[in-house]
Amino acid sequence: MSTSGKKARTSPRKRAEELRREIRRHDYLYYVENRPEISDEEYDDLFRELVELEKEHPELLTDDSPTQRVGAEPLDAFPTVQHTAPMLSLDSSREEADVRRFDERVRDGVGEGAEVRWVMEPKLDGASVELVYEDGILTRAATRGDGRKGERITENVRTIPAVPLRLREEDRTPPPMVAVRGEVLMRLGPFEALNEQLMQAGKEPFANPRNAAAGALRQLDPKVTASRPLDIFVYDILASEGLEGVDTQTEVRRALSAWGLRTPEFEVLAESADGIVAYHADLMACRDDLEYEIDGVVAKLDDLAARDRLGSTSRHPRWAYAFKFPPRKELTRVLKIVPSVGRTGVVTPVAMMRPVEIGGVTVSRASLHNIEQVHRLDVHEGDTVRVQRAGDVIPQVVEVVEKGSGKREKPFELPERCPSCGTELIRRGPYTVCPNSFECPAQLAGRLVHFGSRDALDIEGLGEETARLLVSEELVRELPDLFELEPGQLEALEGFAEKSATNLVDAIGKASKTELRRFLYGLGIPEVGTAVARDLAEHFRSFEKIRGASEEELEEVEGIGPKMTEGIRAFFQEPHNRHILDHLLDGRVTLIEPAAPAEGGRPLEGLTFVFTGGLERFSRSQAKELVEANGARATSSVSGETDYVVVGEDPGSKLDEARERGVNTLDEEGFLALLAERGVEG
Repeated sequence: MSTSGKKARTSPRKRAEELRREIRRHDYLYYVENRPEISDEEYDDLFRELVELEKEHPELLTDDSPTQRVGAEPLDAFPTVQHTAPMLSLDSSREEADVRRFDERVRDGVGEGAEVRWVMEPKLDGASVELVYEDGILTRAATRGDGRKGERITENVRTIPAVPLRLREEDRTPPPMVAVRGEVLMRLGPFEALNEQLMQAGKEPFANPRNAAAGALRQLDPKVTASRPLDIFVYDILASEGLEGVDTQTEVRRALSAWGLRTPEFEVLAESADGIVAYHADLMACRDDLEYEIDGVVAKLDDLAARDRLGSTSRHPRWAYAFKFPPRKELTRVLKIVPSVGRTGVVTPVAMMRPVEIGGVTVSRASLHNIEQVHRLDVHEGDTVRVQRAGDVIPQVVEVVEKGSGKREKPFELPERCPSCGTELIRRGPYTVCPNSFECPAQLAGRLVHFGSRDALDIEGLGEETARLLVSEELVRELPDLFELEPGQLEALEGFAEKSATNLVDAIGKASKTELRRFLYGLGIPEVGTAVARDLAEHFRSFEKIRGASEEELEEVEGIGPKMTEGIRAFFQEPHNRHILDHLLDGRVTLIEPAAPAEGGRPLEGLTFVFTGGLERFSRSQAKELVEANGARATSSVSGETDYVVVGEDPGSKLDEARERGVNTLDEEGFLALLAERGVEG
């Protein structure tokens, strides 16, 4: 569907807000949760539209716009560390003309007569990491995170056999400190073997080797990481102290190799844009013969001094470029088209196909997105179709190449009722949806996981496997049943013992008293993420007011437009949902609704707090809610903008970061005193 109509109907300000929300969501899915929902091309289109919109309307540009950032925020599961130097992304294109323009820009930038030589290497499709060596010893490893800071995963990286714990000194003595950048990946043979093991164990296989590698790096138990077949290529020096005799990328590679670090294969030199294009063609021709995934080639200026003169934008170095490959496409035959019900209730037509290998991955099913796409492609069972892995990740049917022989099958139509629960399906734009959000078995397990997630009710122990078990054993047939569980019921289930059963029931009981914003987010209302849930809670301060709000009242909340309003109202008006909400709030769940702003306005306006360690007076989430309700910001990491770090029992690394940065620290007594001084009741 063209976006031109949408742009025409939406003001530039609202469209910019929509784009920022969407890009941030996809950044989180791609960089934090490693489960992208859209292709690289679709993401690039969103990003380019936002760039152009902000150029045309400079007044819309905000400091927190994705165009001013490098990537997504890291998770809180690991300590957050500052990188020794920014780990920027690369500007990229699939068009030869863009590569030639890049070559011209660099030549103009370095000056007439200056030598321009390109170092060419494969664009590895893995997980980027920073490795820091001090006196030749690996002292720290971190994920890329948002490009400025990442998650410290040192113990996990130490389990990768290709990562030297001590740098070699025989051919070249390493400097006192050197930070290098590499790509952790999983080779195709071990990846396929791992997926086979997961499927035999009844677990969900990984979509691709990159997701498998990224997921392994972020395991809380290093033993799990050690069991995964990870590899690494190191390709850059981010920062160093005392390093001499390295003036080119060619010399960087020699130094890395001398220190015992594995560097990318197939590296060549090119003198012109013609050389870049030829290298791209050569590598694309042998791409399917490689043991690991690549999605393009990278051209880097060889001269390091010239790189420094060219510098970088906020997102990309001006001296490097990624010339990406087109997505893989293959032909296969559609055996059957079946409806699949997702967690959010969207019923997606899925093509079950004769297995076809696309880039080392065997694909036997592909999404057809929605019924309009089925009609647009005119795809029938028995047709030969072209399939591509969009962004080399998500299998999609692109076109019908040959219609089925003989009498063609009838066109596929979605059923009138949900194949999982029998509820009558409804249309929401191009999508067909099962509105039975909380009772449909196909949706219920996923909704349980979401309901108990950290930003929702934060129910410890309610993971994916447990949720599926509760639904399959019919202990939870609808969401309110969760609060009726007893330890004896759980003890009979596989994987549960007396203690674990009691712990889960206790965690559910503790979560039954929760903040309004958490409850709203946990319901999984269409278009309502954590930020929108908070804004709704603070604006209405009552669940019943939100539930009964009109379109006009909802659109009074900043950032909520007609599309979001439609989804929210439809959710609350659906009879099954009303039934579930009535039962949840009939003594099972107690909501803590935000208090009205204190008289005198917002006494903590302009202040930024970070909380670390356990507090006695209230939980960290309650402390954050308190300061935010009075105008302050509560963030998860210490930065130059932090005014106070509030320190409780057993503080983490944030206390050390505060001391290093000279940020004011308060114990709980000092925090309460500050609140009292500002007229805030703690």
